[in-house]
Amino acid sequence: MSARGRRELTYAMLLCLAGAALALWAATRGWSVEVTARPAPLPPVRAARSGAALLPWLPALALVALAGGGAVLATRGRVRRLLGVLLGVLGLAVAAGAAYGLVADLGGVVSRQWPALCLVGGLLVALGGGWTALRGGGWPAMGARYERPARTVTESKPTTATAAGPMAGRRTTEAWDALDRGEDPTAG
Repeated sequence: MSARGRRELTYAMLLCLAGAALALWAATRGWSVEVTARPAPLPPVRAARSGAALLPWLPALALVALAGGGAVLATRGRVRRLLGVLLGVLGLAVAAGAAYGLVADLGGVVSRQWPALCLVGGLLVALGGGWTALRGGGWPAMGARYERPARTVTESKPTTATAAGPMAGRRTTEAWDALDRGEDPTAG
């Protein structure tokens, strides 16, 4: 189960990250170009508008989905499932914005490839988020070696194992002074 769980975790995380990156990239490309004619010797003015200019919230949602895709790895249990629901909603919101870009009259010369890629990215995030919401609770979590150990009241004094080193009983200023002289304060 752990190999299968790791594989599913990897696929879901990659779906979210790739979809969010694709949506963010596509949202910053030019979705429409408006050409304004000017009097005779002057050339027309071309004003390109990106998806971010048309829908300012779109790249912000893609960035949040990108961060959430990485957070899938760092969470576990219910929090991971809740994160999956959030990623699914974010992906659907990005896809809805991209779908609006596909069907809206944006004016000027419209490029439909960027909204379409943004739509695909949003759907990938939604798929990865949905998969995480359904199956993520049983996936393996990061190992305990990444967690800070809990400190109890009895651990307030250094133990003899840690106090037995070469710096035992020396003040911090003595160690810095030894470094200034070019000595190794840990050698003992």
